Amino acid sequence: MKIDRRKKYYMVIDTETCPITQQDEVDPDNMLAYDIGWVICDKKGKIYEKRSFLNGEIFLAETERMKSAYYASKIPMYREKIYNEEIKVKSYGQIRYACRKDIDKYKVEKVFAHNMRFDYWTLRKTQDWLKENFFFPYGIEICDTLKMSRSIMKQRPSYKRFCQKYGYMTKNNQPRFTAEILTRYITDNQDFVESHTALEDAIIESQILAFCFKQHKAMKYRLWEK
Repeated sequence: MKIDRRKKYYMVIDTETCPITQQDEVDPDNMLAYDIGWVICDKKGKIYEKRSFLNGEIFLAETERMKSAYYASKIPMYREKIYNEEIKVKSYGQIRYACRKDIDKYKVEKVFAHNMRFDYWTLRKTQDWLKENFFFPYGIEICDTLKMSRSIMKQRPSYKRFCQKYGYMTKNNQPRFTAEILTRYITDNQDFVESHTALEDAIIESQILAFCFKQHKAMKYRLWEK
């Protein structure tokens, strides 16, 4: 496929994790990424590449820690995917290489995740644990669709009414902005349930990204932006 260089391409990435030590709080500094997936998309949400990897250095080598993963019940599903060649088992370094190859191929300047803080620090912790290099190339912008969604939706009374109607409010009576809730709002499908597998979640997050772009409003998107 010939790449249209007139377009800007974005990476949307997601991770699934297991804890290093068991604790009640979900702390990204205590997490290791075993499922890493991403898509390359444009601002309208059209997807050009889909990547789905199991980090064998965690999923296969850290079997005891995998038992404590929040979605440990999905381990048999992953094994079936391996058997059916629906997901590739690679080392962290190989996954990192594939990520950078896609970034170079599409000249990606911005990489997004929903609640990027979690995915960013999880990947940082995984690289430190495995004594590997930084996952993303130097200079790429680290961006967050959660931040974008909050910037746009807090100005939208219909979203607050939607959250109030279906009980998606915080204890402080503020709308919640999870990927699952946002997807239910965008698609008007209350039966939608987030997969909590990396590639499938990256796909829905790319649609959240496209929805935010479609509003043509000023918004915050950089992870470190206040």
